[in-house]
Amino acid sequence: MSDIARNTQTGGLQKRLETNSILLLLAILLLVSIGGIIEIVPLFYLHNTIEKVEGVRPYSPLELSGYNIYVREGCYTCHSQMIRPLRDEVERYGHYSLAAESMYDHPFQWGSKRNGPDLARVGGRYSNDWQRDHLRDPRSVVPASIMPGYPFLAQTPLDAEHIVEQMKTLRLVGVPYSDAQIDNAKADLSAQSAPDDPGAEALRRRYPNVVVNDQTGKSGVTEEDALIAYLQHLGVSVNFKLYDDKAAVNVR
Repeated sequence: MSDIARNTQTGGLQKRLETNSILLLLAILLLVSIGGIIEIVPLFYLHNTIEKVEGVRPYSPLELSGYNIYVREGCYTCHSQMIRPLRDEVERYGHYSLAAESMYDHPFQWGSKRNGPDLARVGGRYSNDWQRDHLRDPRSVVPASIMPGYPFLAQTPLDAEHIVEQMKTLRLVGVPYSDAQIDNAKADLSAQSAPDDPGAEALRRRYPNVVVNDQTGKSGVTEEDALIAYLQHLGVSVNFKLYDDKAAVNVR
């Protein structure tokens, strides 16, 4: 077939589509359907779209309570929890974020603005005492900070009346809380907030790498305790050395 004939044939089809609205609509629907099938059908053969990462676990009751306070106070409006795979971010904050790290967040706390630093790797970077001072008076530890203080959290008893119901609800949407974790939620919350609590060992078995409050001689659990427990959990679940070693092998 000559080029002239081919162009004439193609132009004829295009002209028919452009001059017949019904035919054009049917052609659009056909192409959209084909594209949708190509993209959607493979998902039915995937058990999970997020790669499972060893070490990632659901929040403990105290950490979950702290997560609620983090959301309530709007911390996500000034802090992100999403380290992008860019050199400057990795050098400043640590290993780039993995999707699995936020798979149990409902809603996720990636954020969209950084008035303050990214918090995805803040867990274990500072002591509990530093976190307390920073929450009560940010400029006492970071003179240039523009963060408002939250001294009232230290004076506000934690209301965890509905923590069991929240854990049950989260289990309905895929967070793998076990019956033992739900049944012992109130006990685990108390154990994490007091270093001398007899239930601390059972807490550590149910929630590996959990950080127990190191304040002795205090009575009751405050909202500050819960928020610090949440912050100390961020970024400590995954052993990123395994990923760094694997990346080094792939480079070689």
